[in-house]
Amino acid sequence: MTREVWITGLGLLSSLGEGAKAHLGVFDGDIDPVIDSERFAPFSVHPSAPLEWDRQIPKKADQRQMEPWQRLGVYAAGLALEDAGLKGDAERLAAMQLIVAAGGGERDYAVDGQILTGLRTAEKPGVFLNERLMSDIRPTLFLAQLSNLLAGNISIVHGVTGATRTFMGEEQAGVDALRIAHARIAAGQGDTFLVGGAYNAERPDVLLIYEMGQLLWKKPYASVWDRPGEGGGFIPGSAAGFLVLEARETAEARGATPVASLQAVAADQVTRGIGAVGASVEALWQQAASEFRPTGGAILSGATGITGITEEERGALAKLMPGTTVHAMGDVIGHTIEAQFPLSVAIAAAAIRDSYLRQAVVTSVGHMRGEGLAFLTSV
Repeated sequence: MTREVWITGLGLLSSLGEGAKAHLGVFDGDIDPVIDSERFAPFSVHPSAPLEWDRQIPKKADQRQMEPWQRLGVYAAGLALEDAGLKGDAERLAAMQLIVAAGGGERDYAVDGQILTGLRTAEKPGVFLNERLMSDIRPTLFLAQLSNLLAGNISIVHGVTGATRTFMGEEQAGVDALRIAHARIAAGQGDTFLVGGAYNAERPDVLLIYEMGQLLWKKPYASVWDRPGEGGGFIPGSAAGFLVLEARETAEARGATPVASLQAVAADQVTRGIGAVGASVEALWQQAASEFRPTGGAILSGATGITGITEEERGALAKLMPGTTVHAMGDVIGHTIEAQFPLSVAIAAAAIRDSYLRQAVVTSVGHMRGEGLAFLTSV
């Protein structure tokens, strides 16, 4: 079976705000990126926009037990369900499947600091460490919040109780979340999916990790495309993106209005070397986007700004579709790791619904590994 896959609901959150309208300025060219260069200097982040959490997470108790990345994801999931006309529809939500792209969760900085301080003077550091880990870390969270807690909280708050999967693996988790959902609907192995990811960039621990890999941009703000020549690097962004995907027949049966048609999603994971990323992007394009036409179309790139892979992706896109407009999502929302691909696809779908575009290609080249591409059209 090769059923058509419709996008029927969008949930978007980033430093630009919430909802589709907050992000459509990307296509008008009148968006000023929101940057915080002071809190984590010398690093910059695209911070989360202020949100009224009660609108999508009504219980204060639920809000309190979630860390920021979970709240962002649960909120965006609620927006997507609302946009699709499915929020509160218990029968359909019970049958809906959920696929989430998530990282390893957030650490308890206070406990980390206490343990590290105590280790300096502990007579038996190993014993001290084990004792503190056993007594100070909440047993349900151990060293970091479990990655599947986001999916669990979406199920609890919004009542999505069908089959659930959580993918880990940086940017590629977001690519595969959409790829698997699309493939299962097309093959008749599911009718309705809620798919997406969330990321909190405002965390000293992740900034430290990426800096250890020399992956962060520490100079004054510059476009993704301009960074490679100056050392390269990405600016992390706090964001979440969720989509409701449905088989066309399922959506039509309930009278849903399509946002866009998700024609194809393809993924790759090449051994990185000179020219490998460019070749991968070209192969993914031939696999998934050979019917793309530049008239009325655009490319939304998830390029990071990291030297080497950024130039290769840009060169491949210029070779495939010379003269086609390419929007670097990292310029306006930052690099949002697990959320990057689903959020970019959601922005592309919003542009199609609002007649900015008739077709769109969304790319993802992970900062260390993994490549992906999606092709969307109007219905």
